[in-house]
Amino acid sequence: MNFIEQAYTGKNDWWRYILTIIIVFLGWQLIGVVPLFVVALNKAEGVNDLIVSSQNAFADLGIDSNLYLFVVLLTFVFGLLALLFSVKKVHVRSIRSLITSRSSVDWNRVIYGFVFWFLISVLFIAIDYVIHPDHFVLNFKPVPFLILLVVAFLFIPLQTSFEELLFRGYLMQGLGIGFKSAAVPFLITSIGFGLMHAFNPEIEKLGSLILLYYIGTGFLFGIITLMDEGTELALGMHAANNIVAAVIVTVNWAAFQTEALFKDISEPSLDMYMFLPVFVVYPLVIYFLAKKYNWSNWKNKLLGPVGEAPLNDEN
Repeated sequence: MNFIEQAYTGKNDWWRYILTIIIVFLGWQLIGVVPLFVVALNKAEGVNDLIVSSQNAFADLGIDSNLYLFVVLLTFVFGLLALLFSVKKVHVRSIRSLITSRSSVDWNRVIYGFVFWFLISVLFIAIDYVIHPDHFVLNFKPVPFLILLVVAFLFIPLQTSFEELLFRGYLMQGLGIGFKSAAVPFLITSIGFGLMHAFNPEIEKLGSLILLYYIGTGFLFGIITLMDEGTELALGMHAANNIVAAVIVTVNWAAFQTEALFKDISEPSLDMYMFLPVFVVYPLVIYFLAKKYNWSNWKNKLLGPVGEAPLNDEN
């Protein structure tokens, strides 16, 4: 039974998917935002101030950046808890089946994916620093930076796990057995993951064309998940990507604005350098991982049919 077909280990009535999406939305976007609104309300000078600031993600309220990062990440934690609860109680299947087709979660793959992508990300930052040293300003503040490290390493993996397990796990599997095809969920979840970033502040600065970067990243993680028969590598790589963005270099126009080690003060521009990862680095990463983990049967895993439910399935 491949990764998508893991959904057959639980109950898959259509209403269970509707109920799960509702539960996840409530946990993520309603219950999860309560701490954020409490912090924002404490800083706001009135309801009108709160409403105006909410249009800019409360960035104008002067909330401590570490506290703001923490309460924003909490929204994803509640979303993750809601998703795991629904898989276990609504679909009546194991959390393991949402993560991998292996008999147990391969934590070595998670760690390898994290270290592998962390080193690649830091290498690209170092190259950029050598080429454009005037773009970077040292921003090291010992106490805020240490607090940032704790928040980032404890909570960013939960945020990225929610996104990976929602898109590359739950939706990939649900759409896969629904359409009886790997191609449909591969395309929908990859594009959907990219479009989810459409409201990020960098879109306003760089334009909607930057969504190609996010969609390309969605395809990268989608390919890795389907070819590796599990989300472990994607879980590690996604966590590393966001942690680097939070703790190494920050900019004042991106989704993450933190007490990072450096600030990039350059004026943002959309050029081919922005798409270098998608068209050059990502294919090389896929090639390297394919060799390391001996991936094969590409066409069937990425675009092939998904098997029918087992005869003893009770759905």
